[in-house]
Amino acid sequence: MKQLIIFLLLIIVFIIGYGKYSQYKRYNSPNVDYKTDKKIDLEYHNQELVLNYYKAIEDLNSYVIMQWSTNGIDVRTPEDDNEETKIAVKKYSNKLATIKFYESKLANSISLKNKGASNKEIKFLEQTGTDLHSHLKSKAIKKIKNMFDPKEKMIYGQKNALIFEVQKRLISKGIIVVNDGIYKLETLNAIKTFEEKNNLFPDGILDVLTLDALFK
Repeated sequence: MKQLIIFLLLIIVFIIGYGKYSQYKRYNSPNVDYKTDKKIDLEYHNQELVLNYYKAIEDLNSYVIMQWSTNGIDVRTPEDDNEETKIAVKKYSNKLATIKFYESKLANSISLKNKGASNKEIKFLEQTGTDLHSHLKSKAIKKIKNMFDPKEKMIYGQKNALIFEVQKRLISKGIIVVNDGIYKLETLNAIKTFEEKNNLFPDGILDVLTLDALFK
């Protein structure tokens, strides 16, 4: 009988001890700390936002531990439905939403950098609301237009990168022309056809108006 009582006491002690240990492990281990599975940009152009992101995480972690240790409320998976718990959970949700907001910006930034964007470009995209595809397309068109010199007339048989890009653009608009970068009769007629379709003076000679219309 004595042995049975000792055995039962040992079981009770084990259960209590295990419960205390589980609580300790849960709230005093990395498991309580907020973690993300997203890849984020720690070299983001706005370093203050990165700092605020880490501050928000520390604030959230402290809040989780405080609510548990002080009020016995697990704001992540609440068991009760009283008013105090509801208020605590709402505050937790707001703090988590702040982290998610910072996280979305940092995750988007690293995604854009993986596609070739720089901090300066990302800042520009955020300020203007432009998407990366449109921005890169605009950059490419600008480079093509910079190759054009209105003082230099296109000469028959001339071959260069600008003519090559113009031919590509004409083809994309459904006008048949060989994409060889050479300005000859076929290219002149293709430019002329494009000018006629766009109410421009149809002389087959590349000028500013034709170039703007072609790469609009």
